[in-house]
Amino acid sequence: MSDQPFPIVKPFLKTLSLYPENQEAPIEFIQTDTLDARLFFRRNHFSYPSLSYSNYWLPLGGSVKTPLLLSTQDLLRLPSKTLKVVLECAGDKRSFFETKVFGEQWENGAISQGIWKGISLRSLLERAGVREEAKEVIIEGYDYGERKDFDQVFTYSRSLPIEKALHSDTIIAYEYNHKPIPFKHGYPLRLIVPQWYGMASVKWIKQITVIDSHFTGPFQTVDYVYYPNKENNNEAFPVTTIHVNSTIQKPLNRDTLNTGTHEIKGIAWTGKGRVIKVEISTDNGKTWIEAEITADQSRYAWTSWSFQWTVAEKGEYTIMSRATDSYQRIQPSNPFWNRKGYGYNAIDKVMVKIE
Repeated sequence: MSDQPFPIVKPFLKTLSLYPENQEAPIEFIQTDTLDARLFFRRNHFSYPSLSYSNYWLPLGGSVKTPLLLSTQDLLRLPSKTLKVVLECAGDKRSFFETKVFGEQWENGAISQGIWKGISLRSLLERAGVREEAKEVIIEGYDYGERKDFDQVFTYSRSLPIEKALHSDTIIAYEYNHKPIPFKHGYPLRLIVPQWYGMASVKWIKQITVIDSHFTGPFQTVDYVYYPNKENNNEAFPVTTIHVNSTIQKPLNRDTLNTGTHEIKGIAWTGKGRVIKVEISTDNGKTWIEAEITADQSRYAWTSWSFQWTVAEKGEYTIMSRATDSYQRIQPSNPFWNRKGYGYNAIDKVMVKIE
C-alpha cells in the first residue's frame, strides 16, 4: 500500500459558456462567508479586455465643475472604506423559471461575496463638483464587443441615478479579500454597488461621466429590464434592488439519506434592510418552522442559517426554505416571471429520499 495521503478534493466553478466566460460558484460547497477569488462566479458579456496597467488613469468628466484625471496612486492615497458585500447576478436561478426563458441558464451559483476595499464614488464626485442639473453617472468598462441585436460594437456601460452614485457605500474598489482585485473580477478598478444586482458593479472601469439626461445604452435600456409580457414591452421597468432570497446548501438536491436527524443549512440575503427570519418546511408548505440564524449579518452580506430535521419515516420529501427581510418582503411561492429571466426568488426547494 502507498503511504501517500489521499489528495484533497476541492470544489470548482461550473462552466456555462467559454466565450464569453460565464461560470457558477459551487454555492452548495461553500463553508465560509467570504469566497476565495478562484470560486467567485464569473459573469461576462464580452471577452476579457486588454489593459496596460503601467499607465492606468481614471477620467471623471461630463456635467461637473472640475473634470478629474486620476492615477492609481492618486486613488490609493484617498480615504478608503472596506465592505463585505454579496454580489448576485440578476440572472441567478434563471434556469428554474417554469416557462423557460432564453439567456445563460444559471442555477443557484451566480452569487458570491467577499470583502471589498476602495474609495467612495461620492468623494470623487464631490471633488469634481457635480452640477445641479446632473441626473445620472455613467460607468464605462474596458470590455467591449459586438451585440448581435444591434450589429455594432459596444463597451459594457451602465449608469446610476445620481442619488445612488452619491451613496457613501457605492465604492470604486481596488482590493478583494485584502488583495488586489484579480484581473478576471475587474482589476485594477471595479464599481461595487451594494444591494443592487451585479450588473451595476461595472468591472475594469475605463471612465466615469456625469450626465444631465438618462443613459440609453443597451445594457441599460434593453438588457437588465423586467419585461412582464412575452409578446411586447408594455409595463417594462429596470432591474435594480436585489430581491429577498434564500438557497439551501445542504442537503443536495436528490440526495439519499437515512432516517434520523439531519442538518439543513443555507444562506439568505436581501437588497433592502436585513434578513430577519428563515423558515423551513418539509411537508410541501403546509407548516413552516423557523431556522436558526447562525452568523451575524453584515449590512450588505448574506445570512447563514441552519435547521435540525429529524425524520423517522422513509419516503420522498421536498425541503423548502423561505426568507423574510426587515421590510417584510417574503419569498413568494411563484417567481415574478419576466421575458429575460431576471430576479428569480421563489421559495427554494430540494428533494431528498429517506431510506
